[in-house]
Amino acid sequence: MKVILVLLDGLGDRTYARLGHKTPLAAARSPNLDRIAGMGANGTYHALAPGHCLPSEMAHFLMFGYDLADFPGRGLLEAVGEKVPFSDSDVLVLAHLCGVGTDKNQKAFLEHGRDDIPGDRHFLNRFYKQISKYEYKKIDFRLHQTGRNDAILVIHGDVSPDISDSDPVRRKSPIARVMPLAGTKEPDRAAKTADALNHYLAWCADRLKAPKADPGARKPAVVPNFLATQRAGRRKPIAGFEEKWGFSPAMIASGGVYQGLAMELGFDFSRVQDSADPGKDLAERIRTAIDDPDYDFIHVHTKVPDQVSHRQTPERKAEVISELDKGFAGLLNLLETGEKDILAVVTADHSTPSDSELIHSGETVPLAMAGGAIRKDMVCRFDEIAAAAGSLGQLRGADLMHMILNSTDRAMLQGLCLGAHKRAYRSENYPAFTMDKQKGSRQLS
Repeated sequence: MKVILVLLDGLGDRTYARLGHKTPLAAARSPNLDRIAGMGANGTYHALAPGHCLPSEMAHFLMFGYDLADFPGRGLLEAVGEKVPFSDSDVLVLAHLCGVGTDKNQKAFLEHGRDDIPGDRHFLNRFYKQISKYEYKKIDFRLHQTGRNDAILVIHGDVSPDISDSDPVRRKSPIARVMPLAGTKEPDRAAKTADALNHYLAWCADRLKAPKADPGARKPAVVPNFLATQRAGRRKPIAGFEEKWGFSPAMIASGGVYQGLAMELGFDFSRVQDSADPGKDLAERIRTAIDDPDYDFIHVHTKVPDQVSHRQTPERKAEVISELDKGFAGLLNLLETGEKDILAVVTADHSTPSDSELIHSGETVPLAMAGGAIRKDMVCRFDEIAAAAGSLGQLRGADLMHMILNSTDRAMLQGLCLGAHKRAYRSENYPAFTMDKQKGSRQLS
């Protein structure tokens, strides 16, 4: 049986009076999603626990059944996905250009964030080039521009990822001094890393005061004068997804961080492009997953709901969800005809409020499972409120993967162990007993 996990990034939201006290998902026209919900088992899901506001990469990591303590950091995942060269002992940090001001006490505060800085990738490259290399007390810094205003900072030397962020995210907030994290197991390294990074950021600010002139170029209204950093990471040994869950996995997504996550967890990855038609994009990704002959667990991803939540209105989010719903027609048809033996799982990684200062919020998201061996319930709408009445109840973290094993009849009976390793799934790949006399044994008379 093939599992197709379709994830609508940032789908969950809050209710709004101007939507009739509905969420954008509940206000959307979504006949295909509603039909999938009506065919299956429904519930709510949170990758950690309700109230926790999770970034996408962390939510995915937890959703795939891994422990938060083993999370290698967003910086590491982005570096892997964008093919930035680094060594396993290096620390990788997200970075971007921004605009800061100073108060009367010379404290820097954020005036212009990542998306406020104008100019294309080529234009911003001249700023990144000026601050691309630095060394302080045998700690090397190398800055790699990976997008228009996105970069990975590689920190090499006797360093630790257990450091805080400088980027406050919210405008008008003070830029934070980088600090070693309390409770780190490598306090000396963390202290040295934080100190060196603070010196590097001060050097960057000084260099960015007077960027090299571009003859004939018009000066932009906002000029970047600071490099903001966040979410340091370093490679960790992590069990592969197939070893952990017994599925042969693949992922279809458009973002570099998902490529990095896929590569670190042993997924084969197909990087796709987003067009102006999100419903068509999703339909093509689902069709690819349905037709694929090689994998029995395929994760299909779209970032569109999250992006719309950050940039537009609840009304527009509802419209985009309606467009995405069209992309489920092929999956719905497959479930209704029973042409192939599949378990379809539709959910989100987190909630993204479309009218809030929060980047992501901590509410649960809807979850529907159709096909496979499920306990069908009476839910006939796919939204955050209707799903709460479903037979799945509220699932958290690795619960989702265990329910997928259960619904594909692959779950291992607790307490039963075949072979040297305890596994959540039943595998036939274990040492078989033979009737030959065992080496070194003797027969008792």
